[in-house]
Amino acid sequence: MAQANKKVALVTGAGAGIGKAAAKALLQGGYQVLLTGRKLDKLQKAIDDIGGNTENCLAVACDVGIPGQVKQLFTALKDRFHRIDVLFNNAGMGAPAIPMEDLTYEQWMNVVNTNLCGAFLCSQEAIRMMKAQSPQGGRIINNGSISAHTPRPMSSPYTSTKHAITGLTKTIALDGRPFNIACGQIDIGNAATEMTERMAAGIIQADHSIQVEPRMDVDHVGQAVLHMAQLPLESNILNMTIMATNMPFVGRG
Repeated sequence: MAQANKKVALVTGAGAGIGKAAAKALLQGGYQVLLTGRKLDKLQKAIDDIGGNTENCLAVACDVGIPGQVKQLFTALKDRFHRIDVLFNNAGMGAPAIPMEDLTYEQWMNVVNTNLCGAFLCSQEAIRMMKAQSPQGGRIINNGSISAHTPRPMSSPYTSTKHAITGLTKTIALDGRPFNIACGQIDIGNAATEMTERMAAGIIQADHSIQVEPRMDVDHVGQAVLHMAQLPLESNILNMTIMATNMPFVGRG
């Protein structure tokens, strides 16, 4: 049962890593949370790990790059919680770090469908709900990544989609104004998750050397997402960068 007067957040890619950390922070911040991702068993375990239960959390399996599944996701959200206050578009994937000319079309489109189309489709459905609900409005937070600013070598699909997320964020922020819908972007650098374990072992740099890169506690990202989410809708963090302090991003190293 949905708990009256509690705000509702939806987190995509919530089974592990940044999504799971954000779901944990939002739950501890007083939100009811819908966690979605491709594997239901992983989502259920995530709910247990973050201290959720059947009263304040719901797991729904969804491939955000498939329009029909996204519609079913938001139907489940509406049926259970009746509204949405925060959408965190976090689901994302990369392609193999190989020269661009060696990537297949399928590898390119897999990344585009998840990272960009998924954020677009989920935002569409969230906006429809936010415009129709009472009180009207809500907040969308997009995971842009450091790659929304600067690419790594051999990362054309991932970097292209993350640059595109910046355009999507600004468009939603502009078009959402009349309906009390705010939109911001969080750009994350080297949070310690399974996805960044290769950085701790050494990863290719712009000069083609292999270097170990510092990482930060992923829970710090969750707290940053919660901070953005909790702002009154009259205020918006359009862009936030949170990164491991010593990672090679600022300047030239």
